[in-house]
Amino acid sequence: MTTTPADEHAMRIALDQALNAQLAGEVPVGAVILRGGQVIATGYNRPITTHDPTAHAEIVALRHAAQLLENYRLPECELYVTLEPCAMCAMALMHARFKRVVFAAYDPKTGAAGSVTNLFAEAKLNHHTEIVGGVMAEPAALLLRQFFAERRALQRTQRALPVLLEDADNSPIPTGDATELPPTVPDRS
Repeated sequence: MTTTPADEHAMRIALDQALNAQLAGEVPVGAVILRGGQVIATGYNRPITTHDPTAHAEIVALRHAAQLLENYRLPECELYVTLEPCAMCAMALMHARFKRVVFAAYDPKTGAAGSVTNLFAEAKLNHHTEIVGGVMAEPAALLLRQFFAERRALQRTQRALPVLLEDADNSPIPTGDATELPPTVPDRS
């Protein structure tokens, strides 16, 4: 695979969007949509903050682009995303008729562009999108690894805190809602 300077530039924008997701407490995945080399829309993961399981970075950017271009078909557009699209996102991108999807890190758990399955290569479907994977994969993968390592460390600390406080004065502490952990963050949403 040959990476062009334009691909790397667009992926840097997607990585900036991933940082926005991380700052919002979301899994750091970002996306950008280009048409003719111009940025049309950006998006980052928002399922946790919006309580919307479909608010993946690709879908957020796709909705924005479709509204701006006043068309649900985007055949001249390219999407750059920091993590391999899942099945939901892959099908939405194909339904919108994207000509090209470029992703950074592979997703061995839910990737639908070659890791787990390759919906884009399904010959029976009526639209075929060009796929390029691994563009700036290491910075994107590092961002995700750091995010999940921090989350795991925080959860370990929160689990240990009641025990440490109990040991400090030999009296039990209440373990109501204030000390319980939030739900485990899933891989993408």
